[in-house]
Amino acid sequence: MPTPLKPTVSFDATLGLLDIRLGRVLKAELEPSAPKPAYRLTIDFGPYGTRTSVGRFTCHPPEDLIGKQVMGVLNLTPRLIGDVLSEVLVIGVQFKGAESGEATFLTPALEGKLGSKLF
Repeated sequence: MPTPLKPTVSFDATLGLLDIRLGRVLKAELEPSAPKPAYRLTIDFGPYGTRTSVGRFTCHPPEDLIGKQVMGVLNLTPRLIGDVLSEVLVIGVQFKGAESGEATFLTPALEGKLGSKLF
């Protein structure tokens, strides 16, 4: 059964505070220091530079992630995951049939400009 929807909130007090941008995965490799199976991703955000993210996208083979465009939150406080400082939260949803936390990333239907803001 689905969980109930949360209360209505204003854009400016919620999503308007997040800087969500389009990037391209340059490198994907298993991160052995992460507490659960995860990849260390190197992502190019165009004018916003190259950043590192550690995420549980391991239902995808790493070579399938390279070159994919992903949406990432650039202005969250960096978080130490294992031995790696994860600078970006890559947006994803639970992978169908996978355990909780295993995700597939959100990507645009067509190629977008790197660094473009989600709106």
